[in-house]
Amino acid sequence: MSAPSSFQGRVQVYTGDGKGKTTAALGLALRAAGHGFATYIGQFLKGRPTGELKAARRLSPLIAIERFGRRGFVRLDGDPDREDIDRAGRGLARCLKAMLSGRYRIVVLDEVNVAVDLDLIPEKDVLAFLDRRPADVEVVLTGRSARPSILRRADLVTEMKERKHYSDKGVRARIGIEK
Repeated sequence: MSAPSSFQGRVQVYTGDGKGKTTAALGLALRAAGHGFATYIGQFLKGRPTGELKAARRLSPLIAIERFGRRGFVRLDGDPDREDIDRAGRGLARCLKAMLSGRYRIVVLDEVNVAVDLDLIPEKDVLAFLDRRPADVEVVLTGRSARPSILRRADLVTEMKERKHYSDKGVRARIGIEK
């Protein structure tokens, strides 16, 4: 990871009900890789194979992705499954280890806002994670429903707003576009 010694990392949040939060984070990772900076992406809630996982393997070691979700779906009824809670907790610990390793210029916590919203990770644990951010590491938190405390801690907040989506007309997730 060779970056100017004056590099000052920031905290970015991509949230909202629109499409493109993970895609924006991946675009940042791609741009960083072009400059030789390494990015670590921890994906909460995702366990199924996707194109970004395949692409990251090709861009290794500049982009590394770890997944903490299982192949099935997380329960959305307000009573989280113990397995999902454990996976999310281990995931946050892995992200912290990556952030403190000195290897990565950017650390992305993909869908962490949703993990907090579903009570898989305590909000205070994400704030404590941000407290430990080294000054030269950029941290990106993605997912709908970002908590106000997280938004206050961010240096940049982008809200994706859905105005129209083809899924409303029955178009299912497509390989290479949504997965």
